[in-house]
Amino acid sequence: MQVARIKLSGRDPKVLDNIAKEIIEIAKKFGIDYRGPIPLPTKKIRVVTLKTPCGDGTGHGNATYDRWEMRIHKRIIDLQVDDRALRQVMRINIPQDVHIEIKLL
Repeated sequence: MQVARIKLSGRDPKVLDNIAKEIIEIAKKFGIDYRGPIPLPTKKIRVVTLKTPCGDGTGHGNATYDRWEMRIHKRIIDLQVDDRALRQVMRINIPQDVHIEIKLL
């Protein structure tokens, strides 16, 4: 039987956990083996910019910079899939901001 590795990534960990829960429910319904969801390390994207256009600042250190951060959360699920289970996984409604990747190993 083939193994499908499902990789979920997005900004909201609760949404990722809900999608992973749906995939696991499908696996339990069809009686197939699964592993996961395995949380991967969170990727932090940081952007630091000067507030003033001239670059002089106010002289108070941290007050002159704006700091933004975006966190990308990832989960991996491995399934022993057959055709029926894979079709059910493909029918799951995935939100716009979640990226899903399915590889057959």
